[in-house]
This record gives sequence, C-alpha cells and structure tokens, in this order.
Amino acid sequence: MKLLVLAAGYATRLEPLTLKTSKSLLPIGGRKILDRILDRVSCLKDISYIYLVSNAKFFNNFNEWLEASEYKNRMSILNDGTVSNETRLGAIRDIDFAIRQCDIDDDLLVIAGDNLFEFSMDEFMKFAKDHNEGLSVAIRDIGDINSARNFGVVKIDNNCRVVDFEEKPTQPKSTLISTGIYYFPKKMLSFLKEYVKMQDKLDAPGYYIGWMSRNSKVYGFTFQEGWYDIGNMDSYKKADKEYLEKERNR
Repeated sequence: MKLLVLAAGYATRLEPLTLKTSKSLLPIGGRKILDRILDRVSCLKDISYIYLVSNAKFFNNFNEWLEASEYKNRMSILNDGTVSNETRLGAIRDIDFAIRQCDIDDDLLVIAGDNLFEFSMDEFMKFAKDHNEGLSVAIRDIGDINSARNFGVVKIDNNCRVVDFEEKPTQPKSTLISTGIYYFPKKMLSFLKEYVKMQDKLDAPGYYIGWMSRNSKVYGFTFQEGWYDIGNMDSYKKADKEYLEKERNR
C-alpha cells in the first residue's frame, strides 16, 4: 500500500501565516501538522512508500523538511507545477497527477495534508479492507446542520454504504461529513482516471466521492474521536491551543 498526502493548496484564508509556509508545515502544539499526520499513520506497517503532492511555491520547503525527516529514504515530494491559488490543480487532479507521475499501481491511502485526526488508523484500515469491493472514506458526525454546509455531507445506509454525498450543500441532508481520508483499493484507481476524463469538478474530492457513490461502491467509516479541520485562523488557533493543553497534560 502507498500513502499519498495532499498538500498542494495555498491556504489563503490563513495568510499571513501561509505566505511563505505551506499550511501542512505550520506548527500545531509545537509540532508540524504534517508530522502529526505521519505520527497517526506510523502504525500501518504495510505502507511501503509515501508521496506528498506540493505546489511549486512550497516545493523547496517540503524538500528541506524531508531532508531532516525520519521518512527521508521512503518518501518523495512531487511538484504539481502550480504557482498560485488561481492556477491550482485541485485535489482530484493532484491525486491523478501523483498516480500518473509515479506509476502507482497499488492500494492507495489518501490523506488531506491539513487534517488532524485522533481515531485509530488500524481500525480504519480494517474497515476499509473488510469493504474492499469499494473505496472507503472516514466520516464524522459534527452534530450541527449549519456547520455541515462547509463540508462534503454524507448519508449512509445500515451497511455503511454511502447512498448520498453532496459537496458543501446549501441544505445538508445530514450532519455526517467527510474528513479528507480515503482508501482506494488498487482495482478502484481506474475509476479515478475515468472521472478526470469525464468531469469538470476537479477541486474538492467530494465531487468524485459523490460520483463514485452513484457509479460504484463507497463505504463510510464513522468515528467520534477528535478531528480538526484547519481552514481559517480561528480553527488554527483553536487546534494549536488544544494540542498545547494535551501536550502539557501528558
């Protein structure tokens, strides 16, 4: 299995912090977001290699980080060639770019690089492999219909199969949201290539997940443990404060 971290965004809502630093390399509780993500997946011994998609603006920053990282010999930083928020490829095209650039032909775990989560990745992977006739997405009930408008909103049936998925709907049908963590069995990668050729909504992964739920099988792994979407300055400060408190209480 390969791991792909998506970190090619420009995080303009976090400026000035992100004028010279990728959001994924910002510190939360004294430790970079990217390091915390990799800490969470370190339990997965079947990850044979790690890829991270950056943009041209922050490509050198990620390589400097990698040079001092324990992952130096089993991770590659990819440059999607974009230089601004206006020219960004978007998450779906970045996934497709990485698959083509690195000739990935393996099970693929994809994680958004601004995504802090506290559930067990072992449990997620067990769920995903038990449902490997489709792709799996980690979902969480945020309990507030108004907040759900800012995310990909999911409905699942009694078998955990995704039966509806809308990206940032004005009238959400549930408070279950996607958290930017996906597992693609090897045999499902061809659907992504098909989608990229056919569709024009190539930014948020939710558009693809919605399409997949209508054309194949998608399953939702529901968790209630901590999760942080670092989308703006308020959410960044909140996560930083809470992680500092957790570190002090250890």
